Amino acid sequence: MDPIKSHKDLKGKIEISSKSSLSNSEALSVFYTPGVAQVSSEIAKDRDKSFEYTWRKNTIAIVSDGTAVLGLGDIGPEGALPVMEGKSAIFKEFGGINAIPLCINTKDTDEIVKFCQQIAPTFGGINLEDISAPRCFEIERILKETLDVPVFHDDQHGTAIVTMAGLLNALKIVDKDITTAKIVISGAGAAGISIARLLVKAGAINIVTCDSKGAIYAERESLNSDKMQVAKYNLNNEKGHIHDIIKNADIFIGVSKGGILSSSDIENMADDAIVFAMANPTPEILPDEAKKSGARVIATGRSDFPNQVNNALVFPGIFKGILNSKYTQFTDDMFLTSAKALADMVENPSEQNILPKVFDKKVADIIGGAILSL
Repeated sequence: MDPIKSHKDLKGKIEISSKSSLSNSEALSVFYTPGVAQVSSEIAKDRDKSFEYTWRKNTIAIVSDGTAVLGLGDIGPEGALPVMEGKSAIFKEFGGINAIPLCINTKDTDEIVKFCQQIAPTFGGINLEDISAPRCFEIERILKETLDVPVFHDDQHGTAIVTMAGLLNALKIVDKDITTAKIVISGAGAAGISIARLLVKAGAINIVTCDSKGAIYAERESLNSDKMQVAKYNLNNEKGHIHDIIKNADIFIGVSKGGILSSSDIENMADDAIVFAMANPTPEILPDEAKKSGARVIATGRSDFPNQVNNALVFPGIFKGILNSKYTQFTDDMFLTSAKALADMVENPSEQNILPKVFDKKVADIIGGAILSL
């Protein structure tokens, strides 16, 4: 299928439809004037009733400035719109949630925060998407402090949850413990830093995160606050390039750029190594090369290799859970619980099967149920 042709023919992938026919004057009087005035008056007296009488309970906004689109980078709001439409379609198909793409023409942190604050009365939650680091951390933090609807940055938490789920099953296969494993992360943007944080929540104590300058360690100059945090996870204060740091590592997690690892890098890892090479569209190392070099369990972000680490396994279910719960914000406990629930869906993990399939429509219900059980 030619993506250009299909997108042009469809003129977008989503649309709004009415839940009830407006085929006669009686229906119109109920759903518009004069009947709607009574509903509006009730909400004006109690704003929480907007979750009962409008679409808010099951509708979120997908907000993006188009500065960090996967594999494409800063392509602007118009360029990002097809991606956000696709996410909206996935929300509806797999989670039954209405998701409206809102790609905005500003990169200013304060303006993005203000925009989200201003639209919040229309939505039950906000999904931040493809906003570059470190602004994304600050935007999410302020919104969580100021809004009474849940805010989720999928590039951070969706990636961390699905990575954690796959890793839990990979560790079972190689019979290793997360608390004693040496973990190396390549990439210190939104995904890499959030993965590191969730790994620590799960019990990991030895995580060396690398950016383009090499290992992040406590004394390194010009670290922002988020990198200073992950520097604390560098148990032995290791320094050097990724090729030095990966030696004797049990786990490699790549959320950086393609082709940065060689066969010798994998050979230098510990026995039964786990390699999650998730750069898109080109992984940090191709699965066949990693396997040939001694890696035991390999995952990528691509659908044409086994063990695809795909955020679509997470975001429909985690929003489904919180929109139907008493909670107004996401927590780390929710993220870890969701990861464990996702991992447990694979009854007998194998080297070629560590995560459920994206098209399994039970996934959203399982994750949503895990949130409701907290």
